[in-house]
Amino acid sequence: MATSAPPAGWRSRLYRLDTKASPYAYIAPFFLVFAAFGLFPLIYTGWLSLHHVELGQSGSGTWVGFDNYTSLWDNQFFWKALRNTFTLGVISTVPQLLMALGLAHLLNYKLRARGFFRVAVLAPYATSIAAAALVFVQLFNPDYGMINQFLGHVGVHNIRWDSSKWPAQIAISAIVTWRWTGYNALIYLAAMQAVPADLYEAAALDGASRWRQFLSVTIPSIRPTIFFTIIVSTIGATQLFGEPLIYGGGVGPTGGTDHQYQTLSLYMYDKGWQVGQLGQASAVAWVMLLILLLIGAAQLLVMRANRRKLGG
Repeated sequence: MATSAPPAGWRSRLYRLDTKASPYAYIAPFFLVFAAFGLFPLIYTGWLSLHHVELGQSGSGTWVGFDNYTSLWDNQFFWKALRNTFTLGVISTVPQLLMALGLAHLLNYKLRARGFFRVAVLAPYATSIAAAALVFVQLFNPDYGMINQFLGHVGVHNIRWDSSKWPAQIAISAIVTWRWTGYNALIYLAAMQAVPADLYEAAALDGASRWRQFLSVTIPSIRPTIFFTIIVSTIGATQLFGEPLIYGGGVGPTGGTDHQYQTLSLYMYDKGWQVGQLGQASAVAWVMLLILLLIGAAQLLVMRANRRKLGG
């Protein structure tokens, strides 16, 4: 016995429903995962920052309002961690991006084994933080490290890379720079290869040298990519955690005996999991988020101002 087909009006309604609902169904998994693992932790951390909550405490904690934030204002270790985060970010991000630009410029030429070099510069990024940090700890060891031995041959002796503020921060920034320079170089290289060859040919006909072509053609053409890497590198520098933690070894999240390289991430970890003050640690997390938003907004304003200037 043959079954009758559904009415044409019913098929039309199903088609319209499928057309309207399918796009939402396709993107729903992302938003569900983001709500569970991104939005909810963010809101819950904000709620914790307004309460006095200790690690292992049962219950919802005691409402303290903005006391956790005001206590940070009077905490000298918080301000020291903020300064350390800023200085580590500057001395690791600026050399890193400058070297990445130069490296990408070299890889953009027709070199022999160019494919091998492009893969090789990505090898540090593929190395784990723990392995890289442990190697650099040995290199910067004040007693038998290779760096001090080399500096001794040029008349520089007894640099305490583990206990002095600036030497320790330089050593940590060296780890960050070594890991991320190649990664940023490949991003710059991809942007450079999208620059029209006609621009270089016109510049060469005008008598521009390769250095002048790099400054007047390459840099302006990849300016959006440079701003992107600055934003991403700034976010990474603000969240710096693994390198200083492993570099400190047995010192732990205090960032040295005098907190000389304790970052905001280490300070947050110390407050939450060592001291056990989850409310104060959550306040630090929200302060970090606010700093990132302010930095991102400032960089976007600068980028828009440059676009208007170029457009005008």
